[in-house]
Amino acid sequence: MHRAIIKSVGVLCAYAANQHLTNQVRGAKKLVNSNFKDLKIFLNDTPAQIDYLVSQYNTTKDKALSDLNNVGPLLGSRVQEQLGKEVRPALDAALTMAGAIRETKEALENVSVSVEVLQEGTERLHANLTDVKMHLSNTLNDSACSATQAASTCNIIRNSLNQLNINANFSGLPGVSSQLAKVNDVLKIDLSSLVQKGYAAFNDTPDLVVNQTRNILSDIKNVLESIGSNITTFAKTLPVQKILADLTIYLTQSEAYVQDYFPVVEQYDFYRWLGCLILCCMVVLILIFYCLGLLCGTCGYDKHASPTTRGCISNTGGNFLMAGVGFSFLFSWVLMTVVVLTFVTGGNVEKLVCEPFEDKTLFKVLDTPYLLNQHWKNYLSGILFKNPNINLTFENVYSDCKENKGIYTSLHLEHLFNINEFLNISMYTEDVALKIEHIQINLSKIILLDEIGKENLLNFSSSGIEGINFAAYLAEINKSVTKVDLLSFANDLEARADQLPKGALENALKGHANSIRMIHNQQVIPLEQAMKYVKARSTLNQSIRLLKRTSSELMVKVKNVISAVNAAQLLINNNASLVIVQETKKYMDTIVGYFEQYIEWVKESIAMEVAACKPIANVIDTAVDIFLCSYIIDSVNTFWFGLGGSSIFLIPAIIFAVKLSKYYRRMDTEDVYDDTENGNNGYHKEHLYGIHNPVFTSSVEQW
Repeated sequence: MHRAIIKSVGVLCAYAANQHLTNQVRGAKKLVNSNFKDLKIFLNDTPAQIDYLVSQYNTTKDKALSDLNNVGPLLGSRVQEQLGKEVRPALDAALTMAGAIRETKEALENVSVSVEVLQEGTERLHANLTDVKMHLSNTLNDSACSATQAASTCNIIRNSLNQLNINANFSGLPGVSSQLAKVNDVLKIDLSSLVQKGYAAFNDTPDLVVNQTRNILSDIKNVLESIGSNITTFAKTLPVQKILADLTIYLTQSEAYVQDYFPVVEQYDFYRWLGCLILCCMVVLILIFYCLGLLCGTCGYDKHASPTTRGCISNTGGNFLMAGVGFSFLFSWVLMTVVVLTFVTGGNVEKLVCEPFEDKTLFKVLDTPYLLNQHWKNYLSGILFKNPNINLTFENVYSDCKENKGIYTSLHLEHLFNINEFLNISMYTEDVALKIEHIQINLSKIILLDEIGKENLLNFSSSGIEGINFAAYLAEINKSVTKVDLLSFANDLEARADQLPKGALENALKGHANSIRMIHNQQVIPLEQAMKYVKARSTLNQSIRLLKRTSSELMVKVKNVISAVNAAQLLINNNASLVIVQETKKYMDTIVGYFEQYIEWVKESIAMEVAACKPIANVIDTAVDIFLCSYIIDSVNTFWFGLGGSSIFLIPAIIFAVKLSKYYRRMDTEDVYDDTENGNNGYHKEHLYGIHNPVFTSSVEQW
């Protein structure tokens, strides 16, 4: 029974493999069509990809033209930026000095006005104090002061009269009218306007560059147009179109051939399927006979029946077993032959093709030098390039295509047409670089500050403001209005008057004290607190300090400004050419860099993206790995394994069936069995017990 189960499993495996192969063959048409579709897309897209690469030159050209059209902001601004590192500080210093001249004029005017205001206030105060001091002196000269009681007090008062005077005397300060006049003469020339003209001239550098490079830029644009025409012409001369056209025709013919013969393949596969099914049915037929024999024999077996008296069912079971044996002998040679053939075919293809293909050993075998052609070291390069010495192997081509690299890289097509020679950047950029190098820019028309402006600065430095006595002004500004506090002086005078005897002298002195208080309230306090005088004093203080700062080393400052302007002008006139050459080189590198970037992108695209040959690797994978190995060989190996397993068990089944059938079949005569062999089978038991058995006797007599 176990053997029957094992044979059943083997038959089922063989049948499943047979059916699987048929199903895969029927579904292979869709897979083949998919591969043809991928190849068509591969062939159809390649020209479009090449055209796209060529068309992208226009993008590079447009970018280069854009930079050429903006030569002013690009090249001119770069030149201006480099020169501006010296030019702008020089012009800024000159402009600052122009502002200093205006500030100096304002400061001198403020000094004059403030001094006049303060002089007017202090002169009036001085006159009043002088008048009071004179009257007070007359009073002290009165005979009453000669008295013994008043003499001492009068002398003290008389000695203090010198304090009754102004302290800050602005009338004695030197005037600044001569300096103001010279500064006004300097300001007759608008130095700021001259400096602004210098700024404007320098800021026109981009426009100068545009005007002086107009003709050269036109030549460069013509060169760019010619380069585009050369690229287009070269692309058209490549043999790609012819090769692709031939491949397209071959592919179309191959597809038509496959489509035409695929029904034939399916028809032959049907015959194969039918033959394999018949083989499986042979084994199933034998298995059925054995199973029916076992079933009938077991069910109809009677251990008490003699061989000649066995029942019909038992006899039928024995006949089925013998029929199975007969068919086993009849079909076994066919089954074994099929098993051997499929085993040899499937096993060898698996070991010699499928496994080597999986680990790429198969490609190494194909790449063995002088194997496929005894005169060629590398067969593939000999076929493609007629040069077998080029190191082009099946393994490398398959690996590159598997990684979806471009066919140019995979097949080393540089030996057929070297794209690097065409894409040599020097042959395209040399003309452009040569044109750019011939750019000549003359900036000598830029005048930063003319001689009038420089002379104006020198006149300012000799205006004499450094000769102003700033110490005297600051000293007077810091002095109090009077030498003594008039209010304290008046109080002290009144107190001393109280020490005198009552009389006219006392009253006169007190009258003078009141007069001094009145002067203090009406003149001193306004000079100290009134906005007019406070503002005049503050303005004078600020103006004097400003003039002091401005005049400090004024001649040196002016000479430094003029030297900076002259150095900047010298840079523009003589050394600007070096800056222009440097910036032109950078500008040229930028323009050429667009072409270098375009060329590198084209090379990378051709190597990795244009005509990516993964569809070719897919065709190989489909033909070998999927169709041959997975569909056919795996099914064949499964078929011979299942069918072979079932066939092997036919041998013990035959032996078992032959031995077992004699216990089930009805015999024409009875055989003699000894006790040891038969045991107590029943049909000769009567003889053993002394009962006469005529069948046994007759049988013995016959023998």
